[in-house]
Amino acid sequence: MITLTKLNGQPFLLNVLLFERVEFLPDSTITLTNGHKYIVKESQKEIEAKIMTFYKEIGLTSSMNKLGVLDEDE
Repeated sequence: MITLTKLNGQPFLLNVLLFERVEFLPDSTITLTNGHKYIVKESQKEIEAKIMTFYKEIGLTSSMNKLGVLDEDE
């Protein structure tokens, strides 16, 4: 789970593993696999950083590196 902020300033947790798509049009809009959409205050860079931190915490990035999905720099 990562902490994000609704447009009204209220923080909430969202399960990254359910993300289907993240768009920046210009608002950051996250679509989940169940079709629910969330518009959040965070920028593209902030969301990317939160996702990568989450993946590192659960050990997913090392698996992705072994599969060649991520660059060695990430």
